[in-house]
Amino acid sequence: MNPELLLSRIRVVLCRPSHPGNIGAAARAMKTMGLSDLYLVEPKRFPDPEADVRATGAVDLLQRAAVVASLDEALAGCLFAVAMSARQRDLGPPVGQPRESVAQLLAEAAEGPVALVFGNETVGLSNEEVCRCQAAVCIPTDPAFSSLNLGSAVQLLCYECRMTAFAGTPPLARQGVTPFTSPTATADEVEGFFTHLEGVMTATGFFNPLQPGRLLPKLRRLFGRARLERDEVNILRGILAATQQTTRHGRKD
Repeated sequence: MNPELLLSRIRVVLCRPSHPGNIGAAARAMKTMGLSDLYLVEPKRFPDPEADVRATGAVDLLQRAAVVASLDEALAGCLFAVAMSARQRDLGPPVGQPRESVAQLLAEAAEGPVALVFGNETVGLSNEEVCRCQAAVCIPTDPAFSSLNLGSAVQLLCYECRMTAFAGTPPLARQGVTPFTSPTATADEVEGFFTHLEGVMTATGFFNPLQPGRLLPKLRRLFGRARLERDEVNILRGILAATQQTTRHGRKD
């Protein structure tokens, strides 16, 4: 299924967020990973300039965000929801790892809207809210310091969503980037380089054609492993040409 369509079906639900900056950070995290559907359940301060500042380019997500009075409203129409939990609970669905939980979420997204549900920065989700969801997930932080910012938690799970939607190989942004690679050198271009190299090594005394030993085969094996590109052959031959020119000037002097 189209990865962008899958990602468009994921709602990110923030329950009772108390800091507008975290709402903006969550919006930015979503947009960088291709998610755009933001729901806010009883936000303490929203809209708010601090949210806009922290969104940094994702203000459009804030402008489209749905502000609702309850989690039930935020989940209306969803087929599946995963609750973010900082701990194991006696009640509600079992708590899984991010990758396996997101894989289940994306599988359900193939059929319709789904949701990632995050709780308040201080108290998280209530047991009742977790029980509204069909699965739960816990980010395996270091037990010695398990505090995780809301925006960071959203970023981590949205990243997992993107990776899963694109089967581990999402496209990279290449706008304005000059390609680093060039076409692979042809056999005749490589042979031209070896002929040039042998001539320079002979002229400088590094290679004795009367006692060749294994030097040339070893060099062929070395450059064969490299799979030379056309630009690389041109660079190497340019170095050889500069060496020849320096050698000629030295002889004149």
